[in-house]
Amino acid sequence: MNASAKAPKPRPGALLCPSAQPTMESAVAIGVVDRDGGEPEVAYLEKPLPVNDDLLALAGPVRPTEVFRFAAPCQTSACSHWNGEDCKLVDRIVDIIPPASLLLPTCRIRPECRWFAQAGRAACTRCPRVVTQNEWPSDEMRLAATPR
Repeated sequence: MNASAKAPKPRPGALLCPSAQPTMESAVAIGVVDRDGGEPEVAYLEKPLPVNDDLLALAGPVRPTEVFRFAAPCQTSACSHWNGEDCKLVDRIVDIIPPASLLLPTCRIRPECRWFAQAGRAACTRCPRVVTQNEWPSDEMRLAATPR
């Protein structure tokens, strides 16, 4: 993996979805899933890493979304969580999921994050609990993740 590669910047004015798929255009890895405790939790990277074949191969033999959290430009109307104005996923996360901590996690995408722009600190304190590919989610996480 080319460690000197710079993470791509989102299009001007585009906010980043912090729960993106690695196949999305301009996707970057923003964290690694820590499964050592009870519930999986994201440990954020010092800086976003561009998605490339070498990075994705590090996840083997499991899916990259089980190991990493990714961000990419928000897909708005192409996403099942978009209601025409806002991301309903972050609304459900804030309403249903308890905070991981009262402290804000160190996050390098916060200035461009859709969730932070929409829900502020409440989104950030819950964000480490969001694991894109979780084979055994809690009932609360399953409820929050289900588009309505």
